[in-house]
Amino acid sequence: MDFKTDEIVSLLKEQLQNHNVDIDVSEVGEITYVGDGVARVSGLENIMSSELVELPNNVFGMALNLETDNVGIVLFGNSSLVKEGDTAKRTGKIVEVPVGDELLGRVVNPLGQPLDGKGAVSAKKSYQIERKALGVMQRQPVVEPLQTGLKSIDSMIPIGRGQRELIIGDRQTGKTAIAIDAIINQKDAFKAGDPVYCIYVAIGQKASTVARVVNELEKAGAMEYTIVVAANASDPAPMQYIAPYAGASMGEYFRDNSKHALIVYDDLTKQASAYRQMSLLLRRPPGREAYPGDVFYLHSRLLERSSKLSDDLGGGSLTALPVIETQEGDVSAYIPTNVISITDGQIFLDSDIFNAGVRPAVDVGISVSRVGGAAQTKAMKSIAGTLRLDLAQFRELEAFAKFGSDLDESTLQQLNRGKIMVEILKQNQYVPMSVANQIAILYAGVKGYLDEVGIENISKYEKELVEYLSANNQNTIDSITSSGKLDDANEKELQSALDSFTKTFNS
Repeated sequence: MDFKTDEIVSLLKEQLQNHNVDIDVSEVGEITYVGDGVARVSGLENIMSSELVELPNNVFGMALNLETDNVGIVLFGNSSLVKEGDTAKRTGKIVEVPVGDELLGRVVNPLGQPLDGKGAVSAKKSYQIERKALGVMQRQPVVEPLQTGLKSIDSMIPIGRGQRELIIGDRQTGKTAIAIDAIINQKDAFKAGDPVYCIYVAIGQKASTVARVVNELEKAGAMEYTIVVAANASDPAPMQYIAPYAGASMGEYFRDNSKHALIVYDDLTKQASAYRQMSLLLRRPPGREAYPGDVFYLHSRLLERSSKLSDDLGGGSLTALPVIETQEGDVSAYIPTNVISITDGQIFLDSDIFNAGVRPAVDVGISVSRVGGAAQTKAMKSIAGTLRLDLAQFRELEAFAKFGSDLDESTLQQLNRGKIMVEILKQNQYVPMSVANQIAILYAGVKGYLDEVGIENISKYEKELVEYLSANNQNTIDSITSSGKLDDANEKELQSALDSFTKTFNS
């Protein structure tokens, strides 16, 4: 008798039903291969893509390759606990992650399991890690600023709520520092009752590095509105692959409930490497630089999820700061060009500028924000409007002046002003600055109050000016903060404050 496979299955089902045993054979499969964090299973006929699969010894996996005769599964646990011939069961659920306020202040893995030793996470809701990005009609233009507290970024490369701004540069140029400063700077908004909830996703980093970041956030009092999702370098590649999607789902919970969220993906280069590793092990055809053909879609479907929702949907927002690591400043490599084309601008950090002692080491020439200008406060716009151009011209003049030729008075004046502005834009780590104070110091620089102050005294001038304004002109600062404008009244007050302070400082 020559039975076909489906006839055998139906016969088995019939026999089981006769014995009052109700088992769907297509829900259970047999592992035919396991190794390197990947398993192949035959017999799971009705399985869905990205479905959670249960394997022996409490190991779980996710179905990625749906082929005619087998299913390729990536394992979230230790693959040595699973062997050929074991059974794999469908769970009928797409991979999900817990979401909600209960996660705030916690460090979790990409499946939402706690890593901080503070007990179980008691979240009431869960979202699928992969969710379809909303369409154009469900969004609205970016209109609210998201302040990072960094003078060089808020003045020249502003970020709006709902934007995707790429932070790109070589290793050790301060990419994570910018992201952490942006998170710490949301503390005032949190206290004022207009919170921006933050999610920091650490992908493929050492556990000690993540612990150091968490420690800094705790010291700054930022953990109460922050979730840290960690897929460390020692974790399996599938964990590093799903980490950004899990973080995005946690952020979408806040966005969908008319709140604002900021998510940092640190960094997507390592996620792409993890995906390449999984794809090669699953025998997917390699393309450029051995990445699979859909590596662009890997990041585009992730970053498309960031948006500013329409008023009908509550007006919530999810802002993304993806981080990409370049090699020798090569922004034309495969993954950097992909992510640059997906995002709404990039903050490029240059190692030469970093080594010259300028922190944050932002290269104004190729850094750009394609959206944030629309969300920038009018006061900042009026002062920093020409700042980028002036700095770019200063860099050219500086290169020219190195030849040592005689320079006229106006060129020397321009060079001096450029040096002053570079000095003003320097900022230490973990000390974000309020918008009004940024405006005051930039105004002093642009309007020439610092021309007589020595370059070496500028940081001292800035520190003392902030203290002076806080003690004597708090009303002016509050007025600039609340209105977001530099009108005639508060500009005159600022001018007189700067006049009297500068005289005292110079004397």
